[in-house]
Amino acid sequence: MSAATPAGPSVGSAGLDNKFNPPAPMAAQVQRQGLCEAICRSAGQLVLVSAPAGFGKTTAMVQARARLEQTGVSTVWLTLDRADNDVSRFMICLGEAVTRLGLGGPDAAAGVDSVQALARSDIPFALFLDEFETVHEAAVLGLVREIADHLPRGGHLIIGSRSLPQLGLARLRVRGLLTEIDADRLRFSLQDALTLFEQRRQPNVLSTEQLFRLHQKTEGWATALWLASIALDRTVDQSDFVDRFSGSNRAVADYLAEDVLARQPTHIRRFLLRTSLLRQLDASVCAALNPRADCVALLEQLDAEHLFLSPVTGARRTWRYHSLFADYLRTQLEREHPDDVARLHLAASGWYESKDRPVPAIDHAIEGGDFPHAMSLLDSHADAFLEQGRMRLLSRWFASMPPSQRQAHPRLEMIAIWAACFTRGPWEAMEMLERSGASASDDPYLRANANGIRPMLLAMQDRNEESLEVGREALRQLPTGHQFADTTLLNAMAHNLAVMGDQREAQQLLDAARREQGGSSTFNRMYTESTEGLLDLQQGRLRQATARFRLAVDATHAISHTHTHGNALAGVYYACAVYELNQLDQAEHLLNVYLPITRDIGLPDHMILAHAMRSRIAFINGDVDAASLAITELEYLGNQRKLPRVVAAAKLERARMLQLQGNAAAAHDELMRADDPTLWSREQRQRMLAHDIQYMAMARLRWEIAFGDAGACLGRLDAEKKRAAEAGRHRRLLVLRLLHALALQRTGDMPAAVTEIGTALQFACQEGFMRLILDEGPAVGALVQRYQSLHDSGQMRDPLLGDYLQRLLQAFGPLPTEIEATPELLGGVLEPLTRKEIRVLQLLVEGYSNSAMAEKLFVSDSTVRTHLRNINMKFGAHSRTQAVAIARRLGLIA
Repeated sequence: MSAATPAGPSVGSAGLDNKFNPPAPMAAQVQRQGLCEAICRSAGQLVLVSAPAGFGKTTAMVQARARLEQTGVSTVWLTLDRADNDVSRFMICLGEAVTRLGLGGPDAAAGVDSVQALARSDIPFALFLDEFETVHEAAVLGLVREIADHLPRGGHLIIGSRSLPQLGLARLRVRGLLTEIDADRLRFSLQDALTLFEQRRQPNVLSTEQLFRLHQKTEGWATALWLASIALDRTVDQSDFVDRFSGSNRAVADYLAEDVLARQPTHIRRFLLRTSLLRQLDASVCAALNPRADCVALLEQLDAEHLFLSPVTGARRTWRYHSLFADYLRTQLEREHPDDVARLHLAASGWYESKDRPVPAIDHAIEGGDFPHAMSLLDSHADAFLEQGRMRLLSRWFASMPPSQRQAHPRLEMIAIWAACFTRGPWEAMEMLERSGASASDDPYLRANANGIRPMLLAMQDRNEESLEVGREALRQLPTGHQFADTTLLNAMAHNLAVMGDQREAQQLLDAARREQGGSSTFNRMYTESTEGLLDLQQGRLRQATARFRLAVDATHAISHTHTHGNALAGVYYACAVYELNQLDQAEHLLNVYLPITRDIGLPDHMILAHAMRSRIAFINGDVDAASLAITELEYLGNQRKLPRVVAAAKLERARMLQLQGNAAAAHDELMRADDPTLWSREQRQRMLAHDIQYMAMARLRWEIAFGDAGACLGRLDAEKKRAAEAGRHRRLLVLRLLHALALQRTGDMPAAVTEIGTALQFACQEGFMRLILDEGPAVGALVQRYQSLHDSGQMRDPLLGDYLQRLLQAFGPLPTEIEATPELLGGVLEPLTRKEIRVLQLLVEGYSNSAMAEKLFVSDSTVRTHLRNINMKFGAHSRTQAVAIARRLGLIA
């Protein structure tokens, strides 16, 4: 949350209006016709305008925006800042941008469907993101990358940045989806420089030779030329001025800024320095820092001269300093008046406090080094922020405080522990808890919170049995009268009991948590709905689970319109649900938001689920390299954080992908490396969502059915099915039925296989399960196809089931058919394949899509299609699946 954004209920689009207004165009502005043309003709591409400060990025973008609007393109401008690294804040802004473009529905303002709204737009639009260099948060970058990857034909995404952002630019270049405008293209030509001086009514100030030398020294740097034109207004000896003009870009800027600043009247110079620490300026907040100045008149004067401010038009007149000049002013303030910095921050803090805006009030108190005042403000507001689940904001503040300040406020130290748990992970939070001594404190508040958080920390560290024991003792001490701690304990223990298999007691604790929270804690409402949704999902109630997870993700929107670190708990579960419904774009969108947060927190189940989904979506889209990278990252995290279950889960997921690629030996090796009897014996006693349908015994069965003795699996499958049914784990039972049908098919008992697949599909249809079936691969698809034929030819046709089967088969795509090898084929292909065609076949069998093959082979999509047509023609095949089958029979591929 930025310093200028109010907390709690007042956060909304109105508080962010200034971010949506570009700098007003200045009268003396050189028109960059060529740059405008390059930007405006780039529909469907990311346009990156990247250069150091002062090269005219924003000016070129503003001019392009005006031209696009003249042609009827809907545009929106968003100036980013450091606060937008909070993914919740960025999603608010993105939702508001979509609303202003006229693309969003009722959910767009919450940021939930903004990316999809842009991707699905059938009207031309242009989204401008300026000062993108301030963004480094992986989740925010992921969302922008997603927008760039799915730009519609009439969509423009224009980014202005001082540095190259991590947006997968190489991939976009290869696909022809990137237009780059760098410093060389932004540099002023000699003619541009002449136009600038003419517009400043200075055509005769410099001779042609002097202008040429000045252009050479600035290397066409727009800001340097502009500031030089200002300084020349007050220069007598132009020749001497040009001779003295030298240095690096930043040195030139500092020299010119100092030259200009030194010539300002004392009262204006004082005003500029004292207000430089404000992110946004209006007369009221400026008056708090300059009580004897006529701030309204000063701002109007500076605005009229267009020297230092970028005016924006919002609900009221506000401005911001050009970033280059603001940096210089703050440096000057600290150099000339170091003792004033803290006092000015305190004055700003007091002003925001008087306006009931605690977030910027606390920010300024911290930046000014007045930690006691910051702690005093936090003491009044921290509990409310905690209830709202604003863990990242709290964590940032506490990390900025000296440890001695926190230790002097034990209650705030406890809130810091809660924040650390959901931002830096349970291990660091547990260390803080042990150091605090809160468990043995005489303060009932501290004891209640310590008892509430300890079982949750233990469970988050994968110590569920210990967590259960500690939590039961804490439950015996309820109620303590401290609502947040008590409700969190009830939720944590409900989750624990659900994991340990006691569904009935878990449900009782969830009901108690609902009664205890009484609607006051949005964080705990999220926690309760997430845990109950977990119970629903494992019991096969996908529709109900999806509704609960959606409610949990949106739990804080009604209060603060924001996603929070706490919501990562619900966000990954919701991604699981929409992935299961085969809504892959929405699942990927959620992962872009929540996977980086999950990685930071370090929750084992969430890391496993999120990385596995990331890998599977990439594999489905033909990006096998990205799929493998996601699994490797999961394995690395497990080793780094000493979580054997995470490491084993990564190996199981890799084995599954290798199996789908037909690589039996490598898949078997991965299974052996994942086989830790102690670990999987413990898993069998618990009900972890990450292992509900991906555990060692099931993985072995899956491999044996595909490559080994399917008949030997039938007895083990019956036993696994019985255990799953008795435990009410109907989601697991569904997958076991699919495997059972495959095993029966492999043994030649096709009637029994079709009967078994029919039972599974009838249940799956009721709840809408899709990916559980699709992820088992084309062999299951062939069985679905057989069952559909029987269903369609029967007298008791179910239209809902028929529609469901049709959607499943469409999602499977082309399915393999039995191919009889003719003597001609067995004797050899009529025309041999080229080396490139064999490589295309290898990539095809590994799961790469056409576009992914094109990128990997550094060719166009049409070239890949040509190779595939040639392969089919040489083989006499009618589809790529037939071509793969023939190539395998001929031993051309494994």
